[in-house]
Amino acid sequence: MKRSVLMLLFLALLVVGPAAHFAGASESPIRMAVLQSDIHQLAFWVALEKGFFTKNGVSVDLVGVFKAGPEIMTAFSAGELDMAYVGEAPATTAVANKAANVVVVAQVNTEGSALVIAKDNTAIKSLADLKGKMVAIPGHSTVQDFLLRKALKNARLNPASVNIIVLKPPEMISALRTGQIDAFIAWEPHPSKAATMGVGQNLATSGGMWPGHPCCVLVTDKGFIAKQAEKVRAVVAAHVQATDYIYHNAEEAITIGVKSTGMDEATVRKAMQNVHFTYEINVEGEKEYVRFLSELGLIRIDNPDGFVDQFLQPKILRDILHQ
Repeated sequence: MKRSVLMLLFLALLVVGPAAHFAGASESPIRMAVLQSDIHQLAFWVALEKGFFTKNGVSVDLVGVFKAGPEIMTAFSAGELDMAYVGEAPATTAVANKAANVVVVAQVNTEGSALVIAKDNTAIKSLADLKGKMVAIPGHSTVQDFLLRKALKNARLNPASVNIIVLKPPEMISALRTGQIDAFIAWEPHPSKAATMGVGQNLATSGGMWPGHPCCVLVTDKGFIAKQAEKVRAVVAAHVQATDYIYHNAEEAITIGVKSTGMDEATVRKAMQNVHFTYEINVEGEKEYVRFLSELGLIRIDNPDGFVDQFLQPKILRDILHQ
């Protein structure tokens, strides 16, 4: 009798065990990443704080808070991420150079960066005055690198005549204050922090450099969306809800921004005035990225329009907005 019971239990485990395993796998959290102290990506923190991911039936695992977009793309290439909030320029560069295989499923923001000089600097009055000066960017192929080079070109200044170095945004303000650099370009709230600290002033905002330019995007690994389209849809839905929430609950959004960036309220409040939060994908802006990055020799694309059509995947977003 005991043997019969044990055998039945054993057979039951064989049946239930694999089923339980697959059930657990289907509920595994989505591995995500964001940029450190980036107010552009506020929608992620709002979605987390307000439970929008959970309400849409998914859980997320914040794998890392990265210092620059190219680092996130490296994590994708290593198979460590499923989705991320990241700059459009580094994502474009990585995909074009076959260093990562992601697609854009939603916009995150437009504009939202600034070129900053020391508060007491009277020698630099325009972009043309940056010739021979030391200017810090967050990384090569970042949105800010793109914006600086585009602005210099428009000012008829060869980027080679400017000493462009890479510094992580948290290091930029102290470098400007101590005179190690003459200027920096970074995402918000770092430019606003330089202002509220009395260290820096904006020489130009990114909206002035390129009005309405796309900045951060929500991307997913192509392998992940092929297997987990419903999870991607749930994240996009949460992102849409969070973005709308920012507009309808500005004061609470500022509070969440303070928590997520670690910066003071005055800085976050000022920074958010320089950012346009949106989920609508900017197709023409992406085409301009591709053209300019090609001109710089950072990417080589034989069919730019075909590349953009494959890289931008707005169908899930459209379905959500029209449901």
